[in-house]
Order: sequence, then structure tokens, then C-alpha cells
Amino acid sequence: MTSSTAPAAPRATLSMTQVLVCGAAIVTLAMGIRHGFGLWLQPITMEREWSRETFAFAIAVQNLAWGLAGPLAGAWADRYGAFRVIVVGAILYALGLVGMALATSGLMFNATTGVLIGMAQAGTTYAVIYGVIGRNVDPSKRSWAMGVTAAAGSFGQFLMVPVENWLIGSFGWQTALFILACMALAIMPLALGLKEPSVGHAAGGPKQSIGEALREAFQYRSFQLLMAGYFVCGFQVVFIGVHLPSYLKDRGLSPDVATAALALIGLFNVIGTYAAGSLGQRMPKRYILSSIYALRSVAIVAFLLLPLTPWSVYVFASVMGVLWLSTVPPTNAVIAQIFGVRYLGMLGGFVFLSHQIGSFMGVWLGGKLFDTTGSYDVVWWIAVALGVFAAVVNLPVRETPIARPVQAAA
Repeated sequence: MTSSTAPAAPRATLSMTQVLVCGAAIVTLAMGIRHGFGLWLQPITMEREWSRETFAFAIAVQNLAWGLAGPLAGAWADRYGAFRVIVVGAILYALGLVGMALATSGLMFNATTGVLIGMAQAGTTYAVIYGVIGRNVDPSKRSWAMGVTAAAGSFGQFLMVPVENWLIGSFGWQTALFILACMALAIMPLALGLKEPSVGHAAGGPKQSIGEALREAFQYRSFQLLMAGYFVCGFQVVFIGVHLPSYLKDRGLSPDVATAALALIGLFNVIGTYAAGSLGQRMPKRYILSSIYALRSVAIVAFLLLPLTPWSVYVFASVMGVLWLSTVPPTNAVIAQIFGVRYLGMLGGFVFLSHQIGSFMGVWLGGKLFDTTGSYDVVWWIAVALGVFAAVVNLPVRETPIARPVQAAA
């Protein structure tokens, strides 16, 4: 006896151009603002008379809160659409930036800079935006589309870091944060462009419960390996992004060199993320990921061993820029390729949680070990070793769709 099921009703979707333009603009603002936080380390710690570990710990909490809230934001967006999540995220972002400016104690600084901004970033960045892309962009163009969106976040870093440095110099660090809070609210009207006509089970894929989807993913070896690699990604990029300005200043280079370095990372990551997304359409994504992690370790070793000059910093920043967020498109594209797009936001959020645990460790250890040893050297070499580890664990990742038992019709 055979059973048949009625064909699924056509799903209304947003146009790819609309998704890319609005999604890229949101990520540009959300990621652009956060990439400049390292510029506030010395002004805030000097005026508040805090240790560097106090500031670093709050940024570590921010990354951890972002990671913990990511799966929830992704699941909410998968179920009800991204629009509501992004609006709430924009409001939390503005409140967090105002709180960052007004905080006078480490506890308040952690609550605002750490928890509020971290939750805001979960609702305004990749897990949520990539869920919309997965549901509305043809699979044949999905990796490329994710690369475009990641490139937009990189352009936000290139654009916003000099702007933030200028705001601090022109208006003071507190007023600069108030201005950024107003800019964060501009995310809300952009969210209208991602208001989907239908979500939920119409997004395609098996009618799994959330629990079934999570058990399937966490028992799958390739998902575990992707999470391990993403931990390393978070450790490396957040340590460098937050502590590089202070590292360079401690070595006698001017703040302008650090600002230029962060901007170059953002500029060259536009190239790197777009290239990674495009290459993901043509070659195994596990090879792309493994190569990125291996090359990061090589770049850090060269940076540490060669004489430190402004030009060596610029070359290092440019190379790291190409490799910076270029892990994001292939990682999320592999998740969609293996598990489908039904729970892409949630599963992407869990992989990103691993990234943010790594971020927490990288930024906190940077501050902790500097205060203990007076140097960042130990953390640099930890980052090198972790890069080698990530290059190895990504090679066995299987990119084929997961085999599921055929579901009989009721």
C-alpha cells in the first residue's frame, strides 16, 4: 500500500535583491559599530581608573551573551520571521551603547556593554540574517549570497572604525557612544525589508520538532567539527580586534597605526568574505575553511617574528583581513547544505555560540595574561596553535545532506 501527500503550497518569498540590500545594510551597521570597540579600551580604562581586564572581561561577556542569545534569536526568527528579532535587537543595541557611556562601575559596564549589546548583536547579525537568506535565496546562489552579506559586515568595519575614531577625537568617548546609539536605531527601518510573508514549516525540509533537529545536529560528527573550528575563529579575531590597538601602542606605535590596521582588516575582509562565498559554489567548503585557519597561523607567526613597523602592521592587517570573517559564508552554507534551511537560524546560532565561547576566551585571556605578565606574547602563540588545530579538524567535515529516514504520510 502506498501513500501520497499533497504538494506543498508555493511559498511567498522576498526578492533576492531586497534580501541582500537590507541584510547587508543591517550587518554593516551592527558589525561596523562593534568592530571599533577596541578604540574605547584606553579612554575608558584611563578615565574610570579600571584595569584592562575590567574592559576586556565586559567585551568577553558581550561575546558570550551574543553566543548564548544566538540560538534563541535564530529559533525565534525561524518560527516568526526575522523582522521582530531585528527590531528588538536594534533597541537593545542603542540602550547598551548609552549604558556603556554612563557606566561608572564594572558591574554596570558588564550589564550594558556585555549583556545588552551582546543580546543585541545576536538579533542583528549573521544567525538571523543568514536564516532569511537561506529561506529566500536559491540554493545554487546561497553561498555567494552569504559571502555578499559577510562582505558587507567587513565593509562596515572599514567604514565605521575611522568614523568612530573621529567621533572620539572630535566629541569625546562618551558623546561618541551616544551618537552610535542613534545610528543603531537606523537598523529598525531596514528590518522592514526583511519582513517575510511566510515562515515556519513553509520554509521547507522535514517537519521536525526543535528537539529532534537539535539531537540530529549535535549527534552528527561534522556539526561537532564545525563547532570546534568556529571556537578557534572567535578566539583569534576577537583577541586581535580588541587588543591589537593596545598591543601596538605598547610597542611605541601611534594610535593612527592601530586605526589604519583595523580599517585595513575591514577593507580586505570585503575581498576575503566575497571570495570565500563565491569559492564555496565551486569547491569543497571544508578545504576553504582549513586553508583559512592554516594561513591565519602563518600570518601571526610572521607578524611576531618580523620587526614591528607601521608597514609590517599594515601588511599583517591586510592578510588577516582577507582571512578575517571569510569562515562565515562557508560554515553557514555547509550547515544549510547538511541540514536544510528549516532551522538554519537556530543551528547557525549554536555553531556561533561555539565561536563566541572562543571569543570570550580570546578577549578575556588577552587582558588577564597582559595584567599578569605585562605582555600579549602567550596569547599570540595560543592563537597560532589553535589555528593549526582548526585547520586539521575541518578536513573531515562531510558536506552532503544528512540521510534521514523517509517519513510516511499520516
